Amino acid sequence: MRFLFLPADVAKLQAMQKVLTAAQMREVDRLTTEKHGIPSILLMENAAHAAARIITEKLGGSVKGKSILILCGPGNNGGDGAALGRLLSLDKADVSIILLGSTSNSKADALANFSAARSTVGSLRRFESIDDWNEWYELAEKEWDVVVDAIIGTGLTRPLTGWIAEVLEQISPDNAASRYLRTRLTFSIDVPTGLNADDSESQGPVFDADATITFTSPKRANVLPPACRFGGELTVAFIGSNRNLIDEVDSQLYVSERWDAEEWYCSADFSEDSYKNKRGHLLVMAGSESYSGAAVLCGNAAMRSGVGLVTIATPKSSKASVASRVLPEVMVLGVAETENGAVSEIAFDEIQELLGKVDSVAIGSGISWDESTKRFVQKVIENRRRPILVDADALNLLSPFAGFAANGESEYLLILTPHEGEFMRLLGSDDKEVIKDRIAAVRDFATKHNVILVLKGERVLIGEPGGKVVVNPTGNSGLGKAGNGDTLTGIIAGFVAQAVQFKIDIFETVVAAVYVAGMAGDVAEKKYGKRVMTASDVRECLADVFESLAGN
Repeated sequence: MRFLFLPADVAKLQAMQKVLTAAQMREVDRLTTEKHGIPSILLMENAAHAAARIITEKLGGSVKGKSILILCGPGNNGGDGAALGRLLSLDKADVSIILLGSTSNSKADALANFSAARSTVGSLRRFESIDDWNEWYELAEKEWDVVVDAIIGTGLTRPLTGWIAEVLEQISPDNAASRYLRTRLTFSIDVPTGLNADDSESQGPVFDADATITFTSPKRANVLPPACRFGGELTVAFIGSNRNLIDEVDSQLYVSERWDAEEWYCSADFSEDSYKNKRGHLLVMAGSESYSGAAVLCGNAAMRSGVGLVTIATPKSSKASVASRVLPEVMVLGVAETENGAVSEIAFDEIQELLGKVDSVAIGSGISWDESTKRFVQKVIENRRRPILVDADALNLLSPFAGFAANGESEYLLILTPHEGEFMRLLGSDDKEVIKDRIAAVRDFATKHNVILVLKGERVLIGEPGGKVVVNPTGNSGLGKAGNGDTLTGIIAGFVAQAVQFKIDIFETVVAAVYVAGMAGDVAEKKYGKRVMTASDVRECLADVFESLAGN
Protein backbone atom coordinates (compact mmCIF):
# COMPACT_ATOMS: atom_id res chain seq x y z
CA MET A 1 0.00 0.00 0.00
CA ARG A 2 1.21 3.48 -0.78
CA PHE A 3 -0.04 7.06 -0.54
CA LEU A 4 -0.29 9.72 -3.24
CA PHE A 5 -0.55 13.40 -2.36
CA LEU A 6 -1.40 16.58 -4.13
CA PRO A 7 1.63 18.93 -3.79
CA ALA A 8 -0.08 20.99 -1.09
CA ASP A 9 -0.84 17.91 1.01
CA VAL A 10 2.68 16.48 1.39
CA ALA A 11 3.14 18.04 4.84
CA LYS A 12 -0.08 16.39 6.05
CA LEU A 13 1.21 12.83 6.04
CA GLN A 14 0.20 11.01 9.19
CA ALA A 15 1.01 7.62 10.62
CA MET A 16 -1.69 4.95 10.81
CA GLN A 17 -4.39 5.97 8.36
CA LYS A 18 -8.03 5.69 9.40
CA VAL A 19 -10.19 3.18 7.58
CA LEU A 20 -13.60 4.72 6.82
CA THR A 21 -16.96 3.31 5.87
CA ALA A 22 -18.61 4.38 2.62
CA ALA A 23 -21.08 6.53 4.58
CA GLN A 24 -18.28 8.20 6.54
CA MET A 25 -16.42 8.91 3.30
CA ARG A 26 -19.51 10.51 1.74
CA GLU A 27 -19.91 12.69 4.82
CA VAL A 28 -16.27 13.82 4.62
CA ASP A 29 -16.77 14.73 0.97
CA ARG A 30 -19.98 16.61 1.76
CA LEU A 31 -18.40 18.61 4.57
CA THR A 32 -15.32 19.31 2.46
CA THR A 33 -17.62 21.05 -0.03
CA GLU A 34 -20.05 22.70 2.38
CA LYS A 35 -17.68 23.81 5.17
CA HIS A 36 -14.41 24.27 3.31
CA GLY A 37 -15.61 25.53 -0.04
CA ILE A 38 -13.99 22.89 -2.25
CA PRO A 39 -16.42 22.08 -5.10
CA SER A 40 -17.31 18.41 -5.42
CA ILE A 41 -16.49 18.50 -9.13
CA LEU A 42 -12.96 19.61 -8.21
CA LEU A 43 -12.64 16.56 -5.93
CA MET A 44 -13.71 14.40 -8.89
CA GLU A 45 -11.15 16.11 -11.14
CA ASN A 46 -8.42 15.60 -8.55
CA ALA A 47 -9.39 11.92 -8.29
CA ALA A 48 -9.08 11.54 -12.05
CA HIS A 49 -5.67 13.25 -12.08
CA ALA A 50 -4.45 10.89 -9.33
CA ALA A 51 -5.65 7.82 -11.24
CA ALA A 52 -4.13 9.10 -14.49
CA ARG A 53 -0.81 9.66 -12.78
CA ILE A 54 -0.72 6.12 -11.40
CA ILE A 55 -1.73 4.49 -14.69
CA THR A 56 0.87 6.53 -16.54
CA GLU A 57 3.51 5.48 -14.03
CA LYS A 58 2.57 1.80 -14.42
CA LEU A 59 2.90 2.12 -18.20
CA GLY A 60 6.46 3.36 -17.95
CA GLY A 61 5.84 7.11 -17.86
CA SER A 62 3.70 7.60 -20.98
CA VAL A 63 0.26 6.52 -22.21
CA LYS A 64 0.81 7.74 -25.75
CA GLY A 65 -0.53 5.18 -28.21
CA LYS A 66 -1.76 2.85 -25.46
CA SER A 67 -5.19 1.30 -25.86
CA ILE A 68 -7.29 1.84 -22.72
CA LEU A 69 -10.81 0.59 -22.00
CA ILE A 70 -12.70 2.35 -19.20
CA LEU A 71 -15.92 0.77 -17.92
CA CYS A 72 -18.10 3.40 -16.25
CA GLY A 73 -21.31 3.22 -14.27
CA PRO A 74 -23.80 6.13 -14.22
CA GLY A 75 -22.81 7.24 -10.70
CA ASN A 76 -19.94 9.32 -9.38
CA ASN A 77 -17.51 6.42 -9.76
CA GLY A 78 -18.35 6.49 -13.45
CA GLY A 79 -17.84 10.25 -13.41
CA ASP A 80 -14.32 9.65 -12.07
CA GLY A 81 -13.78 7.19 -14.92
CA ALA A 82 -15.05 9.60 -17.58
CA ALA A 83 -12.78 12.36 -16.27
CA LEU A 84 -9.90 9.89 -16.26
CA GLY A 85 -10.61 8.94 -19.86
CA ARG A 86 -10.59 12.59 -20.89
CA LEU A 87 -7.20 13.18 -19.25
CA LEU A 88 -5.65 10.05 -20.77
CA SER A 89 -7.02 10.96 -24.18
CA LEU A 90 -5.44 14.40 -23.91
CA ASP A 91 -2.15 12.57 -23.25
CA LYS A 92 -2.57 10.79 -26.62
CA ALA A 93 -3.89 7.46 -25.32
CA ASP A 94 -6.40 5.56 -27.45
CA VAL A 95 -9.31 5.60 -25.00
CA SER A 96 -12.64 3.77 -25.23
CA ILE A 97 -15.28 4.56 -22.61
CA ILE A 98 -18.22 2.22 -22.09
CA LEU A 99 -21.04 3.69 -20.00
CA LEU A 100 -23.07 0.85 -18.47
CA GLY A 101 -26.60 1.86 -17.55
CA SER A 102 -29.00 4.78 -17.75
CA THR A 103 -27.90 8.29 -16.77
CA SER A 104 -31.42 9.39 -15.79
CA ASN A 105 -30.46 9.46 -12.11
CA SER A 106 -26.84 10.56 -12.55
CA LYS A 107 -25.69 13.53 -10.48
CA ALA A 108 -24.54 16.80 -12.00
CA ASP A 109 -20.79 16.16 -11.55
CA ALA A 110 -20.96 12.80 -13.29
CA LEU A 111 -23.12 14.19 -16.11
CA ALA A 112 -20.69 17.07 -16.63
CA ASN A 113 -17.80 14.63 -17.01
CA PHE A 114 -19.75 12.32 -19.34
CA SER A 115 -20.47 15.36 -21.52
CA ALA A 116 -16.85 16.55 -21.44
CA ALA A 117 -15.58 13.06 -22.31
CA ARG A 118 -17.82 12.88 -25.39
CA SER A 119 -16.04 15.87 -26.90
CA THR A 120 -12.49 14.66 -26.20
CA VAL A 121 -12.47 10.86 -26.16
CA GLY A 122 -12.25 8.97 -29.42
CA SER A 123 -14.87 6.40 -28.46
CA LEU A 124 -17.72 6.67 -25.91
CA ARG A 125 -20.64 4.23 -26.00
CA ARG A 126 -23.60 3.75 -23.66
CA PHE A 127 -25.26 0.36 -23.13
CA GLU A 128 -28.39 -0.35 -21.10
CA SER A 129 -28.68 -4.12 -21.48
CA ILE A 130 -26.61 -7.27 -21.77
CA ASP A 131 -27.68 -7.55 -25.41
CA ASP A 132 -26.18 -4.12 -26.17
CA TRP A 133 -22.98 -5.15 -24.41
CA ASN A 134 -22.77 -8.57 -26.09
CA GLU A 135 -23.28 -7.11 -29.54
CA TRP A 136 -20.33 -4.78 -29.04
CA TYR A 137 -18.13 -7.12 -27.01
CA GLU A 138 -18.27 -10.02 -29.47
CA LEU A 139 -16.88 -7.79 -32.21
CA ALA A 140 -14.34 -5.92 -30.03
CA GLU A 141 -10.70 -6.71 -30.76
CA LYS A 142 -9.96 -6.99 -27.02
CA GLU A 143 -6.37 -5.84 -27.44
CA TRP A 144 -6.44 -3.19 -24.72
CA ASP A 145 -3.26 -2.41 -22.79
CA VAL A 146 -5.31 -1.31 -19.78
CA VAL A 147 -8.83 -2.04 -18.53
CA VAL A 148 -10.22 0.32 -15.89
CA ASP A 149 -13.17 -0.49 -13.63
CA ALA A 150 -15.13 2.66 -12.68
CA ILE A 151 -18.53 0.99 -12.57
CA ILE A 152 -19.80 1.22 -8.99
CA GLY A 153 -17.06 2.05 -6.46
CA THR A 154 -18.27 2.33 -2.86
CA GLY A 155 -21.97 2.32 -3.72
CA LEU A 156 -22.64 -1.42 -3.61
CA THR A 157 -24.41 -2.74 -0.50
CA ARG A 158 -25.47 -6.23 -1.67
CA PRO A 159 -24.10 -8.95 -3.96
CA LEU A 160 -23.99 -7.79 -7.56
CA THR A 161 -26.67 -9.33 -9.79
CA GLY A 162 -28.27 -8.61 -13.14
CA TRP A 163 -26.62 -7.83 -16.43
CA ILE A 164 -23.71 -5.88 -14.90
CA ALA A 165 -22.76 -9.08 -13.06
CA GLU A 166 -22.78 -10.86 -16.42
CA VAL A 167 -20.43 -8.21 -17.82
CA LEU A 168 -17.99 -8.78 -14.95
CA GLU A 169 -18.07 -12.53 -15.49
CA GLN A 170 -17.30 -12.06 -19.18
CA ILE A 171 -14.26 -9.86 -18.58
CA SER A 172 -12.93 -11.97 -15.72
CA PRO A 173 -9.45 -13.44 -16.35
CA ASP A 174 -10.92 -16.82 -15.40
CA ASN A 175 -13.24 -16.66 -18.40
CA ALA A 176 -11.70 -18.62 -21.29
CA ALA A 177 -12.79 -15.96 -23.77
CA SER A 178 -11.11 -13.20 -21.74
CA ARG A 179 -7.82 -14.72 -20.71
CA TYR A 180 -6.06 -11.97 -22.61
CA LEU A 181 -6.71 -9.86 -19.49
CA ARG A 182 -4.03 -11.85 -17.68
CA THR A 183 -1.42 -10.04 -19.76
CA ARG A 184 -3.10 -6.62 -19.47
CA LEU A 185 -3.06 -4.15 -16.61
CA THR A 186 -6.36 -3.84 -14.76
CA PHE A 187 -7.28 -0.98 -12.41
CA SER A 188 -10.22 -0.30 -10.12
CA ILE A 189 -11.32 3.14 -9.00
CA ASP A 190 -12.04 3.33 -5.24
CA VAL A 191 -13.18 -0.30 -4.71
CA PRO A 192 -13.34 -3.18 -7.23
CA THR A 193 -16.87 -3.49 -8.57
CA GLY A 194 -18.67 -6.39 -6.92
CA LEU A 195 -17.36 -5.63 -3.43
CA ASN A 196 -19.22 -3.96 -0.58
CA ALA A 197 -16.79 -1.27 0.59
CA ASP A 198 -17.72 -1.95 4.22
CA ASP A 199 -17.35 -5.73 4.12
CA SER A 200 -14.27 -7.94 4.12
CA GLU A 201 -16.15 -10.77 2.41
CA SER A 202 -16.84 -11.14 -1.30
CA GLN A 203 -20.01 -12.52 -2.85
CA GLY A 204 -20.78 -12.94 -6.51
CA PRO A 205 -18.59 -11.73 -9.40
CA VAL A 206 -15.90 -9.14 -8.62
CA PHE A 207 -13.61 -7.20 -10.93
CA ASP A 208 -10.08 -8.55 -10.42
CA ALA A 209 -7.66 -5.58 -10.41
CA ASP A 210 -3.89 -5.43 -10.51
CA ALA A 211 -4.11 -2.11 -8.70
CA THR A 212 -6.77 -0.04 -6.95
CA ILE A 213 -6.76 3.73 -6.52
CA THR A 214 -8.95 4.79 -3.61
CA PHE A 215 -9.39 8.31 -2.33
CA THR A 216 -8.78 10.15 0.97
CA SER A 217 -8.94 7.06 3.21
CA PRO A 218 -8.91 3.29 2.66
CA LYS A 219 -12.11 1.31 3.10
CA ARG A 220 -12.50 -2.11 4.72
CA ALA A 221 -12.71 -3.92 1.39
CA ASN A 222 -9.41 -2.27 0.40
CA VAL A 223 -7.45 -3.66 3.34
CA LEU A 224 -9.16 -6.75 4.78
CA PRO A 225 -9.06 -10.27 3.30
CA PRO A 226 -10.49 -11.91 1.39
CA ALA A 227 -11.94 -8.79 -0.29
CA CYS A 228 -8.59 -7.03 -0.55
CA ARG A 229 -7.20 -9.84 -2.73
CA PHE A 230 -9.27 -8.49 -5.64
CA GLY A 231 -7.73 -5.03 -5.40
CA GLY A 232 -4.06 -5.74 -6.07
CA GLU A 233 -1.67 -2.95 -5.10
CA LEU A 234 -3.52 -0.23 -3.19
CA THR A 235 -2.83 3.48 -3.55
CA VAL A 236 -4.63 5.97 -1.30
CA ALA A 237 -4.76 9.31 -3.12
CA PHE A 238 -5.41 12.50 -1.15
CA ILE A 239 -7.51 14.72 -3.39
CA GLY A 240 -8.19 17.81 -1.29
CA SER A 241 -10.49 16.73 1.53
CA ASN A 242 -9.73 18.49 4.81
CA ARG A 243 -7.63 16.24 7.06
CA ASN A 244 -9.35 17.55 10.19
CA LEU A 245 -12.61 16.10 8.94
CA ILE A 246 -11.03 12.65 8.78
CA ASP A 247 -9.58 13.04 12.27
CA GLU A 248 -13.07 13.82 13.59
CA VAL A 249 -14.61 10.66 12.14
CA ASP A 250 -15.49 8.11 14.82
CA SER A 251 -13.43 5.17 13.56
CA GLN A 252 -11.06 3.03 15.58
CA LEU A 253 -9.92 0.94 12.64
CA TYR A 254 -6.61 1.95 11.08
CA VAL A 255 -4.13 0.63 8.55
CA SER A 256 -0.40 0.96 9.15
CA GLU A 257 1.93 2.23 6.46
CA ARG A 258 5.57 2.84 5.75
CA TRP A 259 5.60 6.12 7.65
CA ASP A 260 4.99 4.21 10.91
CA ALA A 261 8.16 2.20 10.36
CA GLU A 262 10.20 5.19 9.23
CA GLU A 263 9.09 7.30 12.20
CA TRP A 264 9.96 4.52 14.66
CA TYR A 265 13.30 3.90 12.95
CA CYS A 266 14.26 7.57 13.32
CA SER A 267 13.15 7.65 16.96
CA ALA A 268 15.38 4.64 17.75
CA ASP A 269 18.30 5.70 15.58
CA PHE A 270 21.92 5.24 16.58
CA SER A 271 23.66 8.24 18.13
CA GLU A 272 27.37 8.86 18.54
CA ASP A 273 27.23 7.67 22.15
CA SER A 274 25.14 4.55 21.46
CA TYR A 275 26.24 1.36 23.19
CA LYS A 276 24.64 -1.93 24.09
CA ASN A 277 22.91 -0.91 27.32
CA LYS A 278 21.40 2.16 25.67
CA ARG A 279 19.83 0.03 22.96
CA GLY A 280 17.96 -2.29 25.28
CA HIS A 281 18.37 -5.76 26.75
CA LEU A 282 15.93 -8.51 25.78
CA LEU A 283 15.44 -11.74 27.68
CA VAL A 284 14.10 -14.61 25.56
CA MET A 285 12.74 -17.59 27.47
CA ALA A 286 12.41 -20.25 24.84
CA GLY A 287 13.22 -23.76 23.74
CA SER A 288 12.98 -27.24 25.20
CA GLU A 289 14.62 -30.60 24.61
CA SER A 290 12.60 -31.18 21.43
CA TYR A 291 12.28 -27.57 20.21
CA SER A 292 15.61 -25.84 20.60
CA GLY A 293 15.41 -24.44 17.06
CA ALA A 294 12.58 -22.09 18.08
CA ALA A 295 14.85 -20.44 20.64
CA VAL A 296 17.59 -20.03 18.01
CA LEU A 297 15.25 -18.41 15.48
CA CYS A 298 13.74 -16.08 18.06
CA GLY A 299 17.09 -15.01 19.53
CA ASN A 300 18.75 -14.48 16.16
CA ALA A 301 15.84 -12.38 14.86
CA ALA A 302 15.95 -10.27 18.02
CA MET A 303 19.67 -9.65 17.59
CA ARG A 304 19.09 -8.44 14.02
CA SER A 305 16.37 -6.03 15.20
CA GLY A 306 18.90 -3.50 16.49
CA VAL A 307 18.64 -4.30 20.20
CA GLY A 308 21.83 -4.00 22.24
CA LEU A 309 21.76 -7.27 24.19
CA VAL A 310 19.91 -10.57 23.84
CA THR A 311 19.93 -13.33 26.46
CA ILE A 312 18.25 -16.66 25.88
CA ALA A 313 17.17 -18.63 28.94
CA THR A 314 16.58 -22.24 27.95
CA PRO A 315 16.48 -25.61 29.77
CA LYS A 316 19.96 -26.87 30.65
CA SER A 317 19.66 -29.89 28.37
CA SER A 318 18.98 -27.53 25.43
CA LYS A 319 21.75 -25.03 26.17
CA ALA A 320 24.45 -26.70 24.08
CA SER A 321 22.15 -27.13 21.09
CA VAL A 322 21.01 -23.51 21.25
CA ALA A 323 24.46 -22.04 21.89
CA SER A 324 26.01 -23.94 18.99
CA ARG A 325 23.55 -22.51 16.45
CA VAL A 326 22.67 -19.07 17.72
CA LEU A 327 24.59 -15.95 16.66
CA PRO A 328 27.74 -15.60 18.79
CA GLU A 329 26.56 -12.20 20.03
CA VAL A 330 23.56 -13.83 21.77
CA MET A 331 24.11 -14.97 25.35
CA VAL A 332 22.66 -18.33 26.39
CA LEU A 333 21.71 -19.24 29.94
CA GLY A 334 20.79 -22.78 31.01
CA VAL A 335 18.03 -23.00 33.62
CA ALA A 336 16.30 -25.68 35.67
CA GLU A 337 14.16 -28.13 33.72
CA THR A 338 11.52 -30.78 34.16
CA GLU A 339 11.97 -34.49 33.45
CA ASN A 340 10.55 -33.82 30.00
CA GLY A 341 13.26 -31.29 29.17
CA ALA A 342 10.98 -28.25 29.52
CA VAL A 343 11.70 -25.20 31.67
CA SER A 344 10.79 -25.81 35.32
CA GLU A 345 8.96 -23.60 37.81
CA ILE A 346 12.20 -23.59 39.83
CA ALA A 347 13.87 -21.62 37.03
CA PHE A 348 11.94 -18.52 38.08
CA ASP A 349 14.17 -18.14 41.14
CA GLU A 350 17.24 -18.43 38.89
CA ILE A 351 16.21 -15.62 36.56
CA GLN A 352 14.30 -13.37 38.95
CA GLU A 353 17.18 -10.91 39.33
CA LEU A 354 17.70 -10.79 35.56
CA LEU A 355 14.00 -10.12 35.03
CA GLY A 356 14.41 -6.90 37.01
CA LYS A 357 17.25 -5.68 34.79
CA VAL A 358 16.12 -6.37 31.23
CA ASP A 359 13.98 -4.00 29.16
CA SER A 360 11.62 -6.56 27.65
CA VAL A 361 10.86 -10.26 27.80
CA ALA A 362 9.72 -12.78 25.19
CA ILE A 363 8.40 -16.10 26.43
CA GLY A 364 6.94 -19.12 24.70
CA SER A 365 8.82 -20.12 21.56
CA GLY A 366 9.29 -23.88 21.79
CA ILE A 367 9.03 -24.09 25.60
CA SER A 368 6.70 -27.11 25.37
CA TRP A 369 3.76 -28.07 27.63
CA ASP A 370 4.19 -29.03 31.26
CA GLU A 371 2.36 -28.14 34.49
CA SER A 372 5.60 -26.93 36.05
CA THR A 373 6.29 -24.86 32.92
CA LYS A 374 2.80 -23.38 33.18
CA ARG A 375 3.47 -22.22 36.73
CA PHE A 376 6.79 -20.76 35.56
CA VAL A 377 5.05 -18.75 32.85
CA GLN A 378 2.43 -17.51 35.29
CA LYS A 379 5.07 -16.37 37.78
CA VAL A 380 7.02 -14.52 35.12
CA ILE A 381 3.92 -12.64 33.99
CA GLU A 382 2.57 -11.95 37.48
CA ASN A 383 5.91 -10.46 38.55
CA ARG A 384 6.57 -8.46 35.39
CA ARG A 385 8.25 -5.08 35.58
CA ARG A 386 8.73 -4.62 31.87
CA PRO A 387 6.66 -5.40 28.76
CA ILE A 388 6.36 -9.13 28.15
CA LEU A 389 5.56 -10.75 24.81
CA VAL A 390 3.78 -14.09 25.14
CA ASP A 391 3.77 -16.46 22.17
CA ALA A 392 3.36 -20.06 21.06
CA ASP A 393 3.40 -22.67 23.85
CA ALA A 394 3.14 -20.01 26.55
CA LEU A 395 -0.18 -18.91 25.05
CA ASN A 396 -1.45 -22.47 25.12
CA LEU A 397 -0.35 -22.87 28.71
CA LEU A 398 -2.43 -19.81 29.65
CA SER A 399 -5.56 -20.92 27.75
CA PRO A 400 -8.35 -20.16 28.28
CA PHE A 401 -7.03 -16.72 29.16
CA ALA A 402 -8.28 -15.25 32.43
CA GLY A 403 -6.05 -12.18 32.43
CA PHE A 404 -3.42 -10.81 34.78
CA ALA A 405 -3.44 -7.69 36.91
CA ALA A 406 -1.45 -4.87 35.35
CA ASN A 407 -0.32 -3.47 38.73
CA GLY A 408 -1.70 -0.10 37.64
CA GLU A 409 1.37 0.48 35.46
CA SER A 410 0.73 0.93 31.75
CA GLU A 411 4.35 0.19 30.87
CA TYR A 412 3.96 -3.33 32.25
CA LEU A 413 2.04 -4.27 29.15
CA LEU A 414 1.36 -7.79 28.02
CA ILE A 415 1.74 -8.43 24.31
CA LEU A 416 0.06 -11.61 23.06
CA THR A 417 0.83 -12.87 19.54
CA PRO A 418 -1.48 -15.80 18.71
CA HIS A 419 -2.39 -17.26 15.36
CA GLU A 420 -6.09 -17.98 14.92
CA GLY A 421 -5.98 -21.46 16.48
CA GLU A 422 -4.15 -20.15 19.56
CA PHE A 423 -6.56 -17.23 19.76
CA MET A 424 -9.55 -19.54 19.86
CA ARG A 425 -7.89 -21.50 22.66
CA LEU A 426 -7.31 -18.24 24.54
CA LEU A 427 -11.01 -17.51 24.11
CA GLY A 428 -11.85 -21.02 25.31
CA SER A 429 -13.85 -21.89 22.22
CA ASP A 430 -13.66 -24.22 19.25
CA ASP A 431 -16.43 -22.36 17.38
CA LYS A 432 -14.92 -20.34 14.54
CA GLU A 433 -17.93 -18.03 14.61
CA VAL A 434 -16.42 -16.30 17.66
CA ILE A 435 -13.67 -14.87 15.44
CA LYS A 436 -15.68 -14.45 12.24
CA ASP A 437 -15.47 -10.70 12.82
CA ARG A 438 -11.73 -10.66 13.50
CA ILE A 439 -11.64 -6.93 14.18
CA ALA A 440 -14.36 -7.06 16.83
CA ALA A 441 -12.78 -10.15 18.42
CA VAL A 442 -9.35 -8.50 18.63
CA ARG A 443 -10.78 -5.25 19.98
CA ASP A 444 -12.92 -6.97 22.61
CA PHE A 445 -10.07 -9.17 23.84
CA ALA A 446 -7.52 -6.35 24.01
CA THR A 447 -9.84 -4.00 25.89
CA LYS A 448 -11.18 -6.68 28.24
CA HIS A 449 -7.74 -7.94 29.29
CA ASN A 450 -5.74 -4.70 28.97
CA VAL A 451 -3.26 -6.22 26.50
CA ILE A 452 -1.82 -5.60 23.09
CA LEU A 453 -3.05 -8.42 20.87
CA VAL A 454 -1.28 -9.32 17.63
CA LEU A 455 -3.53 -11.72 15.72
CA LYS A 456 -1.40 -13.40 13.07
CA GLY A 457 -2.64 -14.61 9.71
CA GLU A 458 -3.37 -12.99 6.38
CA ARG A 459 -3.27 -9.25 7.19
CA VAL A 460 -2.12 -9.22 10.82
CA LEU A 461 -4.40 -7.28 13.20
CA ILE A 462 -2.98 -5.37 16.18
CA GLY A 463 -5.34 -4.29 18.96
CA GLU A 464 -4.69 -2.17 22.05
CA PRO A 465 -6.54 -1.61 25.33
CA GLY A 466 -8.10 1.67 24.16
CA GLY A 467 -9.99 -0.09 21.35
CA LYS A 468 -7.86 0.87 18.37
CA VAL A 469 -7.22 -1.93 15.86
CA VAL A 470 -4.56 -1.60 13.16
CA VAL A 471 -4.42 -3.68 9.98
CA ASN A 472 -0.91 -4.50 8.78
CA PRO A 473 -0.65 -4.55 4.96
CA THR A 474 2.85 -6.01 4.57
CA GLY A 475 3.87 -9.67 4.24
CA ASN A 476 2.83 -12.56 2.02
CA SER A 477 1.80 -16.20 2.16
CA GLY A 478 5.45 -17.29 2.02
CA LEU A 479 5.59 -16.34 5.71
CA GLY A 480 3.22 -19.18 6.53
CA LYS A 481 6.05 -21.62 7.19
CA ALA A 482 7.73 -23.07 10.26
CA GLY A 483 9.82 -20.64 12.25
CA ASN A 484 8.30 -17.38 11.05
CA GLY A 485 6.26 -17.03 14.23
CA ASP A 486 9.44 -17.32 16.30
CA THR A 487 11.16 -14.81 14.02
CA LEU A 488 8.28 -12.34 14.41
CA THR A 489 8.42 -12.77 18.19
CA GLY A 490 12.12 -11.91 18.21
CA ILE A 491 11.63 -8.84 16.02
CA ILE A 492 8.73 -7.44 18.06
CA ALA A 493 10.39 -8.10 21.43
CA GLY A 494 13.66 -6.60 20.17
CA PHE A 495 11.85 -3.47 19.04
CA VAL A 496 10.07 -3.24 22.41
CA ALA A 497 13.35 -3.44 24.35
CA GLN A 498 14.65 -0.52 22.30
CA ALA A 499 11.39 1.38 22.81
CA VAL A 500 11.74 1.10 26.59
CA GLN A 501 15.20 2.67 26.41
CA PHE A 502 14.13 5.38 23.96
CA LYS A 503 10.77 5.96 25.68
CA ILE A 504 8.76 5.24 22.54
CA ASP A 505 5.09 4.28 22.79
CA ILE A 506 4.85 0.48 23.02
CA PHE A 507 1.76 0.08 20.84
CA GLU A 508 3.29 2.21 18.08
CA THR A 509 6.42 0.10 18.45
CA VAL A 510 4.51 -3.16 17.97
CA VAL A 511 2.77 -1.71 14.90
CA ALA A 512 6.14 -0.69 13.42
CA ALA A 513 7.73 -4.06 14.24
CA VAL A 514 4.97 -6.04 12.54
CA TYR A 515 5.20 -3.76 9.50
CA VAL A 516 8.99 -4.19 9.30
CA ALA A 517 8.73 -7.97 9.71
CA GLY A 518 6.25 -8.07 6.84
CA MET A 519 8.55 -5.89 4.73
CA ALA A 520 11.37 -8.36 5.37
CA GLY A 521 9.05 -11.15 4.21
CA ASP A 522 8.28 -9.22 1.03
CA VAL A 523 11.99 -8.70 0.35
CA ALA A 524 12.59 -12.42 0.90
CA GLU A 525 9.81 -13.25 -1.55
CA LYS A 526 11.46 -11.11 -4.23
CA LYS A 527 14.88 -12.64 -3.57
CA TYR A 528 13.97 -16.30 -3.17
CA GLY A 529 10.30 -16.80 -3.99
CA LYS A 530 7.56 -18.02 -1.65
CA ARG A 531 8.36 -21.67 -2.25
CA VAL A 532 12.02 -21.39 -1.23
CA MET A 533 12.12 -18.59 1.35
CA THR A 534 12.67 -19.57 4.98
CA ALA A 535 12.32 -17.84 8.33
CA SER A 536 16.11 -17.41 8.43
CA ASP A 537 15.93 -15.67 5.04
CA VAL A 538 13.33 -13.28 6.43
CA ARG A 539 15.59 -12.44 9.37
CA GLU A 540 18.55 -11.69 7.10
CA CYS A 541 16.37 -9.50 4.88
CA LEU A 542 15.93 -7.12 7.83
CA ALA A 543 19.21 -5.58 6.69
CA ASP A 544 17.61 -4.63 3.36
CA VAL A 545 14.58 -3.19 5.11
CA PHE A 546 16.62 -1.06 7.50
CA GLU A 547 18.76 0.19 4.64
CA SER A 548 15.58 1.21 2.82
CA LEU A 549 14.17 2.99 5.88
CA ALA A 550 17.47 4.79 6.46
CA GLY A 551 17.44 6.00 2.87
CA ASN A 552 14.19 7.86 3.52
